[in-house]
Amino acid sequence: MEATKLGSNSKKLTLATLFGVMIFLSKVALPSPIDKAFIIFQATLLSLGHLILGMPGAAYISLVGGLLTALVRAPLAFFTITFALLYGLMIDVTSSIFKVREGQENVRTGRVIIAVTVSTAVVGLIGYYTSVALQLLPRNPVLEISILIAGVINGVAGGFLSVMIWRRVFKRSR
Repeated sequence: MEATKLGSNSKKLTLATLFGVMIFLSKVALPSPIDKAFIIFQATLLSLGHLILGMPGAAYISLVGGLLTALVRAPLAFFTITFALLYGLMIDVTSSIFKVREGQENVRTGRVIIAVTVSTAVVGLIGYYTSVALQLLPRNPVLEISILIAGVINGVAGGFLSVMIWRRVFKRSR
């Protein structure tokens, strides 16, 4: 029994690390700040990570992605890691609060979408206001609204895609 548990845990660790590497690759493929406007891929993988791995799957995935991205963006490494981890934790916590899973098989689409959307919009705005507070960016109401809209769009799309992938994979594994 112990060997089965270890095998299962190593598979989960491998999957989480793979998702983190995929997030890293998506982040470095686009220049900053464009990478922050198109986070649907990150939202999808973090949400899917929570659905597959449970708590703290999204946090682990985001930590891997954040650490790798920080190596490439060394001057802002602290912020890169902090906001990456915050995003993963927010998805884990909001998914738990909204009880996105019903048992082993059922996932509630609307609740997943709400959890991912809230997490994405909140972390985006926190990141923006931190940049303003540190005087890295000027305050701009148009940019604030744009970040909120982009967060909502990316969150809805990422949450929906993660549920569709979850259902497809889960049905095939039966």
